Amino acid sequence: MLQAVIAASARARAAPAVFRLLSTAAPAAAASNSKNGTAIVLMNMGGPATLDEVEPFLGRLFGDPDIIPIPFQSKLGPWIAKNRTPKIKNQYAQIGGGSPIRMWTEKQGQMLERLLDETSPETAPHKSFVAFRYAAPLTDAAVRAVQDAGFTRAVAFTQYPQYSCSTTGSSLNELHRQLRVHDKDGTIQWSVIDRWPTHPKLVDAFLDRIQAALQQYPENERDSVVIVFSAHSLPMTVIERGDPYVHEVAATVQAVMDKLGHTHPYRLAWQSKVGPRAWMGPQTADVLEALGKKGHKNVLLVPIAFTSDHIETLFELDIEYGTEAREKWGLTGLKRAESLNDSPIFIEAMADVVKAHLARNVAASPLLQLQCPMCTKESCRDAKAYFAAHNAALQAKAKESASA
Repeated sequence: MLQAVIAASARARAAPAVFRLLSTAAPAAAASNSKNGTAIVLMNMGGPATLDEVEPFLGRLFGDPDIIPIPFQSKLGPWIAKNRTPKIKNQYAQIGGGSPIRMWTEKQGQMLERLLDETSPETAPHKSFVAFRYAAPLTDAAVRAVQDAGFTRAVAFTQYPQYSCSTTGSSLNELHRQLRVHDKDGTIQWSVIDRWPTHPKLVDAFLDRIQAALQQYPENERDSVVIVFSAHSLPMTVIERGDPYVHEVAATVQAVMDKLGHTHPYRLAWQSKVGPRAWMGPQTADVLEALGKKGHKNVLLVPIAFTSDHIETLFELDIEYGTEAREKWGLTGLKRAESLNDSPIFIEAMADVVKAHLARNVAASPLLQLQCPMCTKESCRDAKAYFAAHNAALQAKAKESASA
């Protein structure tokens, strides 16, 4: 671990001109165990809490080139959002009139606060904040809330365990933009947890949900259940520029199956494709249909890239695919593993990730500092440089605290 920290610091010192330039404007260092505690900002896509919020949510979503790159985005994005709103409103109406993702994220944050205060008193008190990319509370509101609470140390903690420029990357780009507006003087020392796809406790949390679901099958049928891991897909244009998401999702699946002992056949599939362009496949619906045609009846769906319930689990997997699978494809034993939500094991994973991150005194991991090989976006480059520029400051403060 020490070698990794030293290497990261060396890379920051030897960074190209853009990194050095931004480093001169980086906020002054604050100790990772600052006396006024630590703000933990939970970043996620978010979802509309009410039906009236659906169109603004879709407008932000289709207006973001990081997640859905389309031509003439400023014009075409709002048009797509407006035309999709009635359909998406109907879907949200079927799951209770809005997304539960804010409720779950806030609950996860509160559980995380309590556990961190117990296990990491040197960085306490801890306070969680929610920063959604496309729905309230938006990133700018989260930044202002951290400031209003008086924190000088904050961790941007992605709730996408597997990194993608379309998800975590977009959230960090937005955070960078908002900090340039709302924290020009650098009163808050930020660091980033940008991925954690194979953390042992995260793997245990998924495993716990899978094992509980498998117990719902008759004992004489349990061993033949096919496990289908489902993750949100990405456009191939994003993947082909070097985005690591697909590899990291596969790494999570492999780690979970290793822990399970490879007792069941399994596949990884991809859901939520939008538009006519090529996206990563095979699509989850196509996999379920094909398994049904091959005579399989018992299939367990596992949402592997989501940490809480939202429309992709409650409507797309449970209602849309579930109805088709049982009524048309013969998958009479289709079930879904419960999402992580308020799993105590998952909260332990979150706390362990944050505690280890704070102990390392690293602002940005070496992986975060690497722009996708084929990416030419200045917003990605500048955001990565901004957070990487804090590495040297955190390292210097850690050495000062250690010598004291």
